[in-house]
Amino acid sequence: MGNELLIQGRCLRPEDVALIGDWLAEHPSWNRTRLSRELCLRWDWRNGAGRLKDMACRSLLLKLEALGQIVLPPRQTASVNGGRNRQPREVAHEQSSIAGELERVWPVQVEPVVPGSRQADLFKFLLHRYHYLGHRNCVGENLQYLAVDPNDRPLACLLFGSAAWKAQARDRFIGWDGEQRRQHLGLLTNNSRLLIVPWARVKHLASHLLSKVCGRLSQDWQAKYGHRIEVVESFVDRSRFAGTAYRAAGWLRVGQTCGRSRQDRHRNLQVPVKDIYLNPLSRDYRRRLCS
Repeated sequence: MGNELLIQGRCLRPEDVALIGDWLAEHPSWNRTRLSRELCLRWDWRNGAGRLKDMACRSLLLKLEALGQIVLPPRQTASVNGGRNRQPREVAHEQSSIAGELERVWPVQVEPVVPGSRQADLFKFLLHRYHYLGHRNCVGENLQYLAVDPNDRPLACLLFGSAAWKAQARDRFIGWDGEQRRQHLGLLTNNSRLLIVPWARVKHLASHLLSKVCGRLSQDWQAKYGHRIEVVESFVDRSRFAGTAYRAAGWLRVGQTCGRSRQDRHRNLQVPVKDIYLNPLSRDYRRRLCS
């Protein structure tokens, strides 16, 4: 076990790394894409929808190279991710003020954003411009929702992505051990962004949207990735927000973070303490996550 590497959720044995090295030596004409696809086929590494996890495999190979385990062939084309971290281009959008009761914007339309659409560009720009954390790109499995009023005026953005690898209060609440967490972490998602646009001051809008989206989230995830979601998490910066919308939507505050980030290997990097909120989406989530 001591010689194994855990990368991209896969436990790599020395013989797995040796196989990659052998393939690199035996097939000098293979580019990085060919190598990652051959590995996915060899390992039958697929997502819940049966598609090869090619991007995850490419990340795995890059991390292996960074660890000095392999030397990848030079890139033959520009990285497909090369433009992801560029500043989003501005997208024109309606910004006229609206305030009052929820009925003012009823019925709110909220749908998953289609990649490559104008809504996708608008979603990214709104988060970049108006969310205090900004937004660059999404890594791994994720769903984006854009909420608009009956006049197609944007009201809110909700982003769900990869769950935190570890969170003591969350893990204690679920009751799983380290191996169960490693196997089933993909059945959790993190509501990493919730933006109500500044021109929409509508009472109870945030809690309404959280409830509405979580009512369909697992089904949407199943359609896109081939598996359901059992629990949704969110980390709320308590120095900025009280978590009122999450509590009103039925989420549970289960504890708080320790004030350190995932980059804090030496336990000396302080970050804001955040309240941890969870929303189980099924009654038997513990059985499924702790099996």
